[in-house]
Amino acid sequence: MSTIWYECKVKYRKTDETGAQKIANEPYLVDALSYTEAESRINEEMSAYISEEFKITNIKVANYAEIHPFENADRWFRSKVSLLAYDEESGKERKTNMYLLMQANDVKEAYDNTVGVMKGTMGDYTIPAISESPIMDVFPYFSGEEGETEQLERFNALKASKPEAAEIVDHMEFETEMAE
Repeated sequence: MSTIWYECKVKYRKTDETGAQKIANEPYLVDALSYTEAESRINEEMSAYISEEFKITNIKVANYAEIHPFENADRWFRSKVSLLAYDEESGKERKTNMYLLMQANDVKEAYDNTVGVMKGTMGDYTIPAISESPIMDVFPYFSGEEGETEQLERFNALKASKPEAAEIVDHMEFETEMAE
């Protein structure tokens, strides 16, 4: 069964650096089976972080194929990955887009993380866009059952890992002149 991620917008009052109260409407991601469960889960998760009252203003299905957390990263980036396939009937190249949510500190690190995640991919792909996501935090689903401890450990290990720096090979050839 594939994971369904729901983007939940939560509106609440928060104090900024200057001590002023302001209203924030921030999106969070939860793994759930239905809209009802997503609402229940975001209420449970946000109750641990927000002591005052809050309101869930929107819940929608998020269009992410995979979520990849990394340690020592504080922001989430949306990576658009185009998988390339050759259609033998028409003889044309076909692109299928998918979106990955990567945790990183900046766009370059998000790109490196995306390349690291896609390293084992057999087919050709391109990364046409990476942009910072407004997502504040991600809450995966773990029921706490005995069989899921391995899944939880794997998620935490992924969160704690740092991808290997991918070696970027330049396939373009340019003649360079030596400056004298």
